[in-house]
This record gives sequence, C-alpha cells and structure tokens, in this order.
Amino acid sequence: MPRVVFVTHPEVVIDPKVPIPQWPLSEIGRARMAAFAETLSARDVTAVWSSDERKAMDGAEIVAARLGVPHRTDPGLGENNRSATGYLPPPEFWDVVAAFFARPDESVRGWETARAAQARIVDAVSRLVRLEPTGGDIVVVSHGGVGRLLMARLQGVEIGAEDRPQHPGGGSWLEIDRERLAVEQSWRDIAD
Repeated sequence: MPRVVFVTHPEVVIDPKVPIPQWPLSEIGRARMAAFAETLSARDVTAVWSSDERKAMDGAEIVAARLGVPHRTDPGLGENNRSATGYLPPPEFWDVVAAFFARPDESVRGWETARAAQARIVDAVSRLVRLEPTGGDIVVVSHGGVGRLLMARLQGVEIGAEDRPQHPGGGSWLEIDRERLAVEQSWRDIAD
C-alpha cells in the first residue's frame, strides 16, 4: 500500500543574520538525513517533495540523490510564516511557539495563525498525493511545526493535542496511507 513518508528536516545552521528560510542543514543534520535516506532505499519511492526553504530542500536533495528519483518543491509545505519576528533566541522562541499552538486562531506576534498553516499543509499534502501517480511512496521533507499541525488534522484532534515529533533538533518522520490520508505510523526519530 503506497505511503507518504513525512519527514521534518534535521539540525540546521542557525545564523540570526540570515533569513530563517535560507538556513542550511548542519553537518550533523546532513549526516542524519543521509543515514535516513539509506533506510528508504528498500522502498518503492517514486518522488521526493519539499518546501522551498533551504533546510528542507537540502534534506530532500540528499534523499532524492540516494534514491535516484526527482525532487520538486511546493511552497505550501513551508513552515508557519514567522517573518514578522524573524529569529527569536531561546527561550523566547519556545514561549512564542507555545502560544502559537495554544491559540491557533490568533496571530501570535504577527506569525501566520496555526489554523491557516494547518489548512495550507493539509492542502499541500493532499495535492501532492493527487499529482503523483499511484503505486509508489512519496517522501515529503518539511518542518516540525507544520508537521504537528498535519498530525492534528490526521488524528482528528485539536491543535496542540496531537502526537509530537520526538527529536528536539528536528529529524522525525511519520507514515501516512496515501489513499486514506490516515496515519499508519506515528513520529519516529530518523535515526531509529
């Protein structure tokens, strides 16, 4: 049965002077993604998609190169829009993230609302499933925040009550049945 393998990008090079969508994967992130790509080599993966943010594209390019399949981007797979604040240092960042999930219909500090980001990521994944020929798996490399929002919709729970990615630095994956758009396997670390 064909699946969507939804992956959150692993560790990035954080540089407050560089716009967040342009942050690349770190060496650790690249190594973790390469190891994960190896685990996918036994699957019938027909396409790799990612957001158009550098960190997700870096991860998707590693997977696509290893599997010998095309990599395409879709801006709908992007992380929630945080351009109103740009880089926020921890713990301030985590406080704003908590508010983002706790108040999904409000724009917290100018960020895209969680409800809007959820609609966008669900629409993007649904569109990719329709675009790609049936029969094979699709790998989607995206982001942790929208991954949680997608999971909430797939589990039929309120935003904030969903299963969460396990690795704090990113690099988790879940498996979705393509036909039913239903969770087949919840979050696991890409190193497992």
